[in-house]
Amino acid sequence: MNHYIDVILPLPIPTRFTYQVLEEDAVVLQVGMRVAVPFGKTKVYTGIVAHMHHEAPKVYQAKLIEQLLDEQPVVTPIQLKFWKWISSYYMCTEGDVLKAALPSAFLLESETVVELNTKTTIDEANLTDEEYLVYEALQRQSVIKIKEISQLLGKKNVLNLLQKLVAKEVIIVSQELYKQYKPKLIRYIKLANTYDEEKELQSLLESLNRAPKQSSVVLTLFSLRAKSKKPISVKELTKESGASAAIIKTLVDKAILEEYYLQQDRTDQQQEIEKFQLDLNEHQQQAYAEINEHFEEKKVTLLHGITSSGKTEIYIQLIKDTIAKGKQTLYLLPEIALTTQLISRLQKYFGDDVLVFHSKYSLNERVEVYKHVLEGSKGKIVIGARSSIFLPFQQLGLIIVDESHETTFKQYDPAPRYQARDASVVLANFTQANLLLGSATPSLESYFNAQHHKYGLVTLNRRYGNVLPPQIELVDIKDKHKRKLMKGHFSDTLLGEMKKTLSEGKQIILFQNRRGFSPILECNICGNSPQCPNCDVSLTYHKHNNSLRCHYCGYHMAMQLQCMACKSTEISTKGFGTEQIETELKSLFPDNKIGRMDLDTTRGKHGYEKIITAFEQQEIDVLIGTQMLSKGLDFRNVDLVGVMNADSLLNFPDFRAHERSFHMLVQVAGRAGRTQQRGKVLIQAYNPNHQILQQVTTHSYVEMYKEQLQERHNFKYPPIYRLIKLTFKGRDFNGVNEASSWFAKGLAQGLKENVLGPEFPPVARIRNEYYKNIIIKIPPEHSISKTKGFIEKVKKTYDSIGSFKKIRVIINVDPY
Repeated sequence: MNHYIDVILPLPIPTRFTYQVLEEDAVVLQVGMRVAVPFGKTKVYTGIVAHMHHEAPKVYQAKLIEQLLDEQPVVTPIQLKFWKWISSYYMCTEGDVLKAALPSAFLLESETVVELNTKTTIDEANLTDEEYLVYEALQRQSVIKIKEISQLLGKKNVLNLLQKLVAKEVIIVSQELYKQYKPKLIRYIKLANTYDEEKELQSLLESLNRAPKQSSVVLTLFSLRAKSKKPISVKELTKESGASAAIIKTLVDKAILEEYYLQQDRTDQQQEIEKFQLDLNEHQQQAYAEINEHFEEKKVTLLHGITSSGKTEIYIQLIKDTIAKGKQTLYLLPEIALTTQLISRLQKYFGDDVLVFHSKYSLNERVEVYKHVLEGSKGKIVIGARSSIFLPFQQLGLIIVDESHETTFKQYDPAPRYQARDASVVLANFTQANLLLGSATPSLESYFNAQHHKYGLVTLNRRYGNVLPPQIELVDIKDKHKRKLMKGHFSDTLLGEMKKTLSEGKQIILFQNRRGFSPILECNICGNSPQCPNCDVSLTYHKHNNSLRCHYCGYHMAMQLQCMACKSTEISTKGFGTEQIETELKSLFPDNKIGRMDLDTTRGKHGYEKIITAFEQQEIDVLIGTQMLSKGLDFRNVDLVGVMNADSLLNFPDFRAHERSFHMLVQVAGRAGRTQQRGKVLIQAYNPNHQILQQVTTHSYVEMYKEQLQERHNFKYPPIYRLIKLTFKGRDFNGVNEASSWFAKGLAQGLKENVLGPEFPPVARIRNEYYKNIIIKIPPEHSISKTKGFIEKVKKTYDSIGSFKKIRVIINVDPY
């Protein structure tokens, strides 16, 4: 009987592919293992075994697998079930999910390599010019990749030529699989066994009396060994003895020292565990008890706790309970910046049980975290950004989604375009785990579900230690401009409060949700401003490197000293970003240390950590930042928070703009006065009477919720209606127009007035590709799965039209 397997390939193809397996492989094969399989003419890919059976495919001849890559499965059955759900709900392929879920080191790909056949005698006269070029190149270099051959000959397709060379027995073609993961090896050193006795050591030191540096290294090694039984690394020895690597190499060559290597875990964090006793106050205790009651009913629970109410302590207590039951915890955070503070807090409590997983980690570090979670030996707690929902949990008991209102839980590109908060509800259901959503300003959807008893709701409305919520004051900058009370972008009120706060030795946070120095450079004579040649946006001026940059595609040019259109030198900047605030502050407060936290200053792996640590240790007096600052960071010495311009948040073409502004302003305000003294928040705005700003000053979340829900009802938006967004993109402007219009007409036949568009987005061209959107609104009484089925049907017809081949369609379910 023949054995077959269905394999998920890391390619955006809609189905699994079936391969044949030999009897000896079938015995050891299990679902979830990786196999190297041929696909297409020359490629070999790593796929995951999703199903084992005895049925041959009807349409094509099943190929044999190339090799087995695992002894144990690397993907669990629950993961496969979860992937299938993600691919069907978010309308993408399982291959897309596979690429997002597994660290790329697991997905080996082949490069076809060509080498000379040394077993035969080659008659050069028989070779054509092109064949001779390949033959000559192989004499200089033992192996060449097919890609390199096509570059050498300047031809795209060289397979025909290679087949002729194989037939003439000139070359051998083979597939080379690159194994990307490399364990981290640390170099250690010890005294050679011959010098273990004290007598030998004495004679060794005497023989080295003419080489004092070598003698010093031996003595240092001896004293280090006496202090500790731990292996001594070369790095430690060079540091302690002050010797160079060359001296140690000489001692190794003389066989006085021996070097050896040990594998080190990249995820090791040396942390002392502190014996801890969590003292929850009565409000936290009550919230904790209510959460457990809802968990008894197996309900997803929403913890609505105001900023600084001590939600983290409740999380830690719940994690402690979960670990006591021998289960794992997943702690999801919206931003890598947040992990920095939280890791050190959780490691104090749980030590090595804490693992971290996010995109700033290197490939090898991610592989190690994945393996630890799979084995279940280490990593009872995983802290991570949205991609951690794909880890292979063996016994997941609790999922915590902190700051669950954040938009960064949504993945936009590439597919799968999932929303981690929503997906974790399904993951909790599959794994029978408890799920807690925590936020000071829950998203309208979560609060709507809680109000309709889909979720349990627990409220915590007292700050920890009964500290009063910050006092929020609105500053009318329109009026201040009229009365000439503005200094740059600072009102006299804000400057006065800043001076007072700094004189008391306290710290300040200033919030401006735009990086760079100035968003627009404009000519005062003709009004021209430099535009990005690849996108429909103006270039932003960055002062630190005196350049104009596009924040969409990265295009940059030197700062212009004269107008590019009329050559006038009267050019000025309009608007302002974090960099301009920093420049102004340095001249206003020359004696204070100013820090900036935005995408430009946090690019490295430890970028966030350095800034946050410096601010915590009070090396920075004033910290300016973008929305990164609004996300749950806990600074004990901040007394004043200033919002430079609240209008830029409110006036945004998005139905969620008001809800997001409320979230962001309340969260930023929550960074102030987190200890005994009441903090102060100043919000500068041109329109201080805006209802959202009024609701922020009174902390009226419920009022904001009711008002926004009424608007969503009137205009048919989530959570009442569901949305699916189709984006068409391509380099041909007319092609994008035609394709999107054709698709919209096709959809309108079945979905009638629920199809909106096609419309150009505010930025209609990015990286020389044009974009056009269609929005589909799904009424509450309509079936979501039937609507998706209809969209798939229209897309199938669309894909068969040749003229639309170059226009890509991106489907985004729950896009906002």
